[in-house]
Amino acid sequence: MLEKLEKFQITILAVVIAIGAMLSAKIVTSGLAQNGISVTGSAYEIVKSDSGKLIFNISTQAKTKAAAYQIMKQQLPVVEKYLKDKGIDDITVKNYHGYYSYKYNQATGNYTNEVDVYKLTQPMEAASKDVNLIKEVSIDIQNLIDKGIDISEAGADYYYSGLADLKVKLLKEATVDAKKRASAMLKANNNSVGKIQSVKMGVFQITDVDSTNVSDMGINDTSTIDKKVTAVANVVFKIK
Repeated sequence: MLEKLEKFQITILAVVIAIGAMLSAKIVTSGLAQNGISVTGSAYEIVKSDSGKLIFNISTQAKTKAAAYQIMKQQLPVVEKYLKDKGIDDITVKNYHGYYSYKYNQATGNYTNEVDVYKLTQPMEAASKDVNLIKEVSIDIQNLIDKGIDISEAGADYYYSGLADLKVKLLKEATVDAKKRASAMLKANNNSVGKIQSVKMGVFQITDVDSTNVSDMGINDTSTIDKKVTAVANVVFKIK
């Protein structure tokens, strides 16, 4: 009789444990369903710039402002001809700026009120759809120094005109990537990805192809012809 009672108690205990486990599983599943899973997805594409711009300055100096300007007037046509001979017709001559430099008194260690020279700087830009030509000229233009022209190059910038459409495409791909990651994470718990609850677009990183740099403010590199455009999307999915 005692043995039968013990078996009965063990059976009841097993049933209670099983029911408790079922209820516990139901509670956990219910909790997951009410919440979401936040995942970051990314996508990138390598593009080639389709336009370029070379920025540089011509500098002259003379005893007077008028004399410095006359020298500049003689040098500008030489620079423009050089660029056109290279195949660049889109040339912009910007407003010049200059200043007087005063003589320095070695004995007192101070500048005097006597004018030494007037220094004049002429900013210019040369643009082309041929990015390789811009790169070539950015290197070769220094040869104008041999003709007595003081060239100071600020650098070449390269741009990709399809960036706006590419950003839309990459954001879509980053969202798809986020869903794949969420699915992989939930599969281990026998759950699946539900509808999107929210999407937050991250900043774009436009860098050199081999660069691993990132910035919270985003990067927009214009110094290289080939660029890597990376998009990030932070997505919250409902859990099924």
